[in-house]
Amino acid sequence: MAKPPSTPAVKKSVKKSTAAKAAARNTDSGPSYPAPAADDDAAARKMEDTQTTAAAMPFNATKAGEHGAANGMAPPQGQSVSPPSRLVTGSTLSEMQVNAKVGTQAAPGTNPGVLPLDRVRVDSSGQALTTNQGVRIADNQNSLKAGTRGPVLLEDFILRDKLTHFDHERIPERIVHARGSAAHGFFEAYEALPDLTVAAPFKAAGKITPVFVRFSTVQGERGSKDTARDVRGFAVKFYTDEGNWDLVGNNIPVFFIQDAMKFPDLVHAVKPEPHHQMPQAASAHDTFWDFVSLMPESTHMLMWVMSDRAIPRSYATMQGFGVHSYRLVNADGESVFVKFHWSPKFGTHSLTWDEAVKISGADPDYHRRDLWERIESGAFPEWELGIQVFTEEDAARFSFDILDATKIVPEELVPIRPIGRMVLNRNPDNFFAETEQVAFCTA
Repeated sequence: MAKPPSTPAVKKSVKKSTAAKAAARNTDSGPSYPAPAADDDAAARKMEDTQTTAAAMPFNATKAGEHGAANGMAPPQGQSVSPPSRLVTGSTLSEMQVNAKVGTQAAPGTNPGVLPLDRVRVDSSGQALTTNQGVRIADNQNSLKAGTRGPVLLEDFILRDKLTHFDHERIPERIVHARGSAAHGFFEAYEALPDLTVAAPFKAAGKITPVFVRFSTVQGERGSKDTARDVRGFAVKFYTDEGNWDLVGNNIPVFFIQDAMKFPDLVHAVKPEPHHQMPQAASAHDTFWDFVSLMPESTHMLMWVMSDRAIPRSYATMQGFGVHSYRLVNADGESVFVKFHWSPKFGTHSLTWDEAVKISGADPDYHRRDLWERIESGAFPEWELGIQVFTEEDAARFSFDILDATKIVPEELVPIRPIGRMVLNRNPDNFFAETEQVAFCTA
């Protein structure tokens, strides 16, 4: 079926040279594309000139002169090397980016982090002081007391409001999926689906629905590495005309268990050993293998987790699955079962174990950095949403239970039907307020 034309305001595709430049900006590991020639790209010139500067002084020839009481009283002049260009003294490669948020390019060698902050200051003069609920108050610096030196009164709602807000500034991290990265974007429907559903995102061909997507590892804590061998969360929040709809899934189409009753036991088993809190973000320990050895249903999932699928090369090259069977209902009350599939535009690619181990030491934020830099450079990640559709009569003829999350519905039985595409084109402005505090409903 022919796809509708893409939205003019959003880039549909990016030339390979742009993607290559974006990949070359990550100096922590090998890029996905060949690095551009140094004379074609400022970031590549910066890397080359930085290496030249470092090679010009392989060691400090004046190091010996730094020792001794006499040298301490009158230290000799140190050794220095003049860089071949001002690019070497720049703060980060990101200062080469141009967008509506940071403005035009910074001059080579300029660190924008030390410039005046006038452009982001807010003028609060003339504005009334209020509580979080907007109630005007005259003072939030002195609490109500019983007399001049009496105890603080519980009727002081301003004090309680201020302390409650302070206590809740830092929420406990998620039990699972604590390590996450996210981005804003949009979903575009290929066609209307009135025969299947009344859901708002699928009411018209070309309909645009804003989305917020959070990718995550499962086992590790908030500060753990990105390249752990682990399942990846793939959660999408649709901001529809009729309310929010969350499609929560993983990058693997099946799961460890059939019954949700076992989920707390699974999480306890896969977390670090209780007596020494090791290993972090890994399942290679006794408690996990003890658990799965007693759960034959987990064998299918183990085959996926022990494959390279458990170490994606990038979130942009990672598939997503709804895992469970869902039911869509149309305006006549007729329903069908569906399985959701997200297929990446850039293909499905993984890291080898050797690559993952090396990258985890060089850049623990590898996937987070890759997602951010792809969007900043215009190489927007994109996925196609497909569904497998089958009726209750079809499900009754299958040799497996469609409600069993440890099973897949083979594409030979039920082909995938493309119904739309999703593009991520904007990074969050506030990591804590957006990526950390976003919540998804799994119902």
